[in-house]
Amino acid sequence: MASSSFLTGERAVVALFIAWIVFSVPQSLLSESLSLSLLSLLALSVEISVDASSSVPLSHFFKTRPGASSGIFLGAVTLPGVMVSKLIQMSRAVSLNQSGSEELENLQLLYWVTSASCYTVLAYLCFIFYQQSDSKNCATSRCSLSCIALYFVVCCVSFAVKSHCGWYTAAILLWLFSHGYAAVKLIQNILHTFPACASIGEALLVTVGLVIYFGDMLACTAAKSHGYFTASKLVTVPYGIQRSEVSIIIQGLIIGLLLFPMLFKYVLQFLERASLASSRDTVDNHMRRSCVFYISLACVLIIAVPSWMQLVQDFHVHPILCYQILQHL
Repeated sequence: MASSSFLTGERAVVALFIAWIVFSVPQSLLSESLSLSLLSLLALSVEISVDASSSVPLSHFFKTRPGASSGIFLGAVTLPGVMVSKLIQMSRAVSLNQSGSEELENLQLLYWVTSASCYTVLAYLCFIFYQQSDSKNCATSRCSLSCIALYFVVCCVSFAVKSHCGWYTAAILLWLFSHGYAAVKLIQNILHTFPACASIGEALLVTVGLVIYFGDMLACTAAKSHGYFTASKLVTVPYGIQRSEVSIIIQGLIIGLLLFPMLFKYVLQFLERASLASSRDTVDNHMRRSCVFYISLACVLIIAVPSWMQLVQDFHVHPILCYQILQHL
């Protein structure tokens, strides 16, 4: 029974997917290959421990979708595996002089951001599970702790070898840690805000994608708005690359729509505290909420988002006037 529960179809497919990627990696991406292997082993050990535990299931702690498997292994290795696949393609393009080395370094940093976010969430899950579990000396526990330690060593050595000063390595590690911390907080918020709607693996996949997207936005903004960051070596290579206008527009619209509910919530709270008559007339209250909703949405999509697009990308025409371009197409 133990072997049948261990060898599931989903784990076998994911393991074959990771093995195919790892054996296709060139020597220049050895650290990324090793870190992906350690991350996969860590995710597999955590999933086995969580699914095999009946005394302290994480599904009760996080209120995940009932009846669904945890999906930690699949959710943790999907985005890092895709990033390594893109790194393999980019390294081949660089060797054939079809692409620049700056784009390869950009993808490498994005991979480490993705991998570190998954790694931090897995370490957090390990901490919760083994803190409440009685089986702290089992094989999966020792395997998880070993993978956590080895991954951290590989990450530090990889950036120490590539950089020329310790300050750069410390800054990059702090940048990765900030993404991991944000991923832990975000997955907690997602699983508690939407109970019984997703498994841990699905929530992890969504969380890492959002953290990468917002982190890339913050880095682009910092690189464009502050000369200190561009003068230093922190964001020059990965975030100084010229992006396409289409990708900037899509990223700005998605981030604006994701941030809009938060802005709408705080604006409503401020107006309700400022208005003493808000709780007396229900009709006026609903009308006020509707007006605040549309005005806030217009401010985000017409003012805030286009202003950020113009900041990070030198558009020939301001994004607010993009509809004029569409009329001439």
